[in-house]
Amino acid sequence: MQSLIGTGVALVTPFKKDFSIDFEALQRIVNFSIDGGVEYLVVMGTTAENATLTQAEKELVINAVIDFNKGRLPLVLGVGGNNTIQVVEELKTRDFSAFDAILSVSPYYNKPTQEGIYQHFKAVAEASPLPVILYNVPGRTSSNMLPSTVVRLANDFKNVVAIKEAAGDIVQAFQLIKNTPKDFLVISGDDMIALPIVLAGGAGVISVIGQGFPKEFSEMIRLGLNRKVNEAFKTQYFLSDCIDMIFEQGNPAGIKQVFKALGIAENTVRLPLVSVDDSLAGRLNEFVKKSIKVEQD
Repeated sequence: MQSLIGTGVALVTPFKKDFSIDFEALQRIVNFSIDGGVEYLVVMGTTAENATLTQAEKELVINAVIDFNKGRLPLVLGVGGNNTIQVVEELKTRDFSAFDAILSVSPYYNKPTQEGIYQHFKAVAEASPLPVILYNVPGRTSSNMLPSTVVRLANDFKNVVAIKEAAGDIVQAFQLIKNTPKDFLVISGDDMIALPIVLAGGAGVISVIGQGFPKEFSEMIRLGLNRKVNEAFKTQYFLSDCIDMIFEQGNPAGIKQVFKALGIAENTVRLPLVSVDDSLAGRLNEFVKKSIKVEQD
């Protein structure tokens, strides 16, 4: 899965001020990410606010991204949930012809045991017509998929090809890199520690900030993959304040404020999320201005 090495971005769903989907802004975001040099796009991840989209809206967004992408980059589709039967049904019935892989989150809320997580992804792997990227994000799911469970899945199912690891635990990421099969990809799900994970042998990142600063962030990951450490960390330290800020008051409220500052999209989010407050908006706006000045210089 060479197409999954580098920077993927978890696309937002931009909304107009009346909370309807802004498809013109979505096209601008897709083009901005592609023109900035990212390697692939992820559709219907958590950052897309898919929990507050109707099924009809999800289909409209999926089809729009396919259309806007025009085959330029590989596409990954989020297909996951805490109802295994329902996930399997979608995998068996959806048209995946435009996609290269699926991203499937570990079951949330139910808090399954490690055996339950294994059996869930066993069913996913057996039903999926595409390669599967596991997604471990215990801060949202309330249960951690342990490295031993990931290793077991990676060894048992050839189409389980990668994990988006977002536990925020770099030691756990190291264990995954060390113990999974050689061709298995460990992809960072945390922007702040993506570079250290890459330098340890990770394959890249599925990023939030990467769609706001695609040129800088994707180049940083490529520098890391090529072991140009000092150059890569120069960008890491430049972006680190903004990475903290975009998650300070929730995702995707922060990255949507970046898009507003860039003139690409409104900063509207749907309840229960709310837009960032004036203080954070001001700080993000200043960072965007600074980044534009640095690029121009």
